[in-house]
Amino acid sequence: MTWPTLLLLLVVAAAGLLRWRRPAWYWLTFGVTFAILRVLVCYTSVMEACDLTVPPSRWRLALARTFDRPAPEHRAPRILRLRPTRTGLVLRLKLRPGQDAFDVAAASDRLRHSFGMYGVTSRELRSGVVELRMTGYDVLKRVQMPAKVDTRPMRVPVALRADGSVHYRDYRVVPHGLTLGATESGKSVYQRNLVAGLAPQQVALVGIDCKQGVELFPLARRFSALADNPDSALELLEALVSHMADVYQLIRSEQRITADVPDAEIAADIWDLPEDIRPVPIVVLVDEVAELALFTTKEEEKRRDRIITALVRLAQLGRAAGIYLEICGQRFGSELGKGITMLRAQLTGRTAHRVNDETSANMAFGDIAPDAVLAAIQIPAEIRGLAIAGDSTGGWHRIRAPHTSLRQAVNVCNKYAHLTPDLPALAPFRPALGTLAPVPAQAPAVESAPAAA
Repeated sequence: MTWPTLLLLLVVAAAGLLRWRRPAWYWLTFGVTFAILRVLVCYTSVMEACDLTVPPSRWRLALARTFDRPAPEHRAPRILRLRPTRTGLVLRLKLRPGQDAFDVAAASDRLRHSFGMYGVTSRELRSGVVELRMTGYDVLKRVQMPAKVDTRPMRVPVALRADGSVHYRDYRVVPHGLTLGATESGKSVYQRNLVAGLAPQQVALVGIDCKQGVELFPLARRFSALADNPDSALELLEALVSHMADVYQLIRSEQRITADVPDAEIAADIWDLPEDIRPVPIVVLVDEVAELALFTTKEEEKRRDRIITALVRLAQLGRAAGIYLEICGQRFGSELGKGITMLRAQLTGRTAHRVNDETSANMAFGDIAPDAVLAAIQIPAEIRGLAIAGDSTGGWHRIRAPHTSLRQAVNVCNKYAHLTPDLPALAPFRPALGTLAPVPAQAPAVESAPAAA
């Protein structure tokens, strides 16, 4: 056996091993080159097989007949740009007259098989221009967030989408969100990623965890207020409503509505105020919202009505005051009582992990993205963290958050504990840090303390 043959066998074996064990490395070393060649060589035939070509125009047929030439072939969309990425390819197409972006979207699955890619998604950039994002491997099997992400105030990367792009939670664009999912579906990991992303920013975190605080209280050093039962949650929510009224009074006093002030500088929310007087934005995380709505006695029913009323007021009026809601639960339907559907209507961002029935998926997407309902109920139980994210525009994406243990989230919160703002309105609900045991920076990666001897 000659050395060129031996070298070729070694390269083939290395490629096969990488594709099996490290698909991301295989894509960056071998896969991207093969994919680009396959797309460029087979592009015209694939487009014709997928019915994405148009017949030649009349003037081209007339010219062919005039000069006695063969009839011109059908034309495929013109390639504007082909760009490789760390997870796949981005193909930008210029559609021919008579073609529609829906035609390309409907043929996405056929394009995936024809080009030999793992997934193909399309979106219309502008009139006549469509972008195809093709992934070379299953990016959600082992989530690896890119090293560089586009971080802005109140905008954090929390997950990776199926097309290889980063899924951001932008509170300036989508003020309030709802996260649903059955037990052991990955809601807690998604919430930890959210808290870890918000911890380095100038923001106040407020938590309501009616599971006796087992999810949020380990992160207490970065929280400005915490409640672990419905009674303290009611007092905390009413304090937030009072704080919201004070913020609106501040905005009114600083609106500066005079004839010489441009319209763009008139203050209508906290982001229009000067930085030296701007209140700190607040993100309210509610874990297991159903515990706030359930009741067994008349007194608990009155408490429940006050809690839901406060949440609805914060959802309707809190955005301009810099108060944002992030509500989590297993179900969020009308069976939780009056006011629930009114609250759900204000929650623009929707994220659904694995659910046990179609009704739960309808609670998340039935009124905004019916196509996402079927995708939500098809999430397998063995893939924790996989979710469907959608918003009021009707678009939805399949996402998965990177696994973040409770220890990792605790270390991030402890690192940025000095950024925790001390708000006077929430001072009675500030967790007593002196009663919390100190956590070493390099503690063993366990999520529960060993039993006492």
